[in-house]
Amino acid sequence: MEIWQAVILGIVEGLTEFLPISSTGHLVLFAQLLGIDPADRSVIAFNAVIQGGAILAILVYFTKDIWRIVKGFSIGLLHKDRRGLDYRYGWYVIVGTIPVVLAGLVLSGVVDRIFNLWVVAVGAIGWSFVMWFAERVAPQQRTEQHANMKDAIFVGSVQVLSLFPGVSRSGATMTAGLLRDFDRESATRFSFLLGIPALTGAGLLELDELAGGTVPMGSLIVGIVVSAAVAYASVAWLMKFVTSHTFMPFVWYRFAFGGIILLLLVTGVVGSAEGA
Repeated sequence: MEIWQAVILGIVEGLTEFLPISSTGHLVLFAQLLGIDPADRSVIAFNAVIQGGAILAILVYFTKDIWRIVKGFSIGLLHKDRRGLDYRYGWYVIVGTIPVVLAGLVLSGVVDRIFNLWVVAVGAIGWSFVMWFAERVAPQQRTEQHANMKDAIFVGSVQVLSLFPGVSRSGATMTAGLLRDFDRESATRFSFLLGIPALTGAGLLELDELAGGTVPMGSLIVGIVVSAAVAYASVAWLMKFVTSHTFMPFVWYRFAFGGIILLLLVTGVVGSAEGA
């Protein structure tokens, strides 16, 4: 992988990781368009590891929130009478992460076998209907102050669906938040915080695949740095966007993205990338 290819994939990762539009689907599609084999294990590992840049962006953007939650959680563990929202929120993130960790361990082989652009297209279009339903039907009257363990379990369980290509981790968790009647800003914030342990774990699991692979260390570093910078801008934009807009633009984008993939597959411009 050349440096310029790593830059492009870093931009794609940074732009799409936290938007509800399937970062994996975009990375696989762009890899093919750049002449890179997305089924190469080292390329798959590269895509997972450059998520570290996106994680860094989240850590920087939400530094105050994360520190407050960690501090409140730690104090709550030591002092039962000081267990407030931050203490509970720490547990919500932990509990919400458990389902996807367990599912990832059990289904990793299955997901690898079904991964191809046909599935990405179907996942992108199919989940669009769920997002549309949540946006149109959910009251969206609750905030983070109203969060409880049932919310964490529900959103965390729905996050499992993001293991399947095209659904999108952010798309799944943000939609789940809406279905629990949270407003868009609260649903988006929880989605971001819930993504930190999930994305970190995915990246760490793929590190060994980079050893002896086809991706130079220079390209990997560039991909991470570019991903971090673009992801920070993407997160900042989205947090501002959701305060005054619906998720419908992303719904229509997902329909278009899925349709474009199907068109490219049918016309033979790209292959399905079986087994990626």
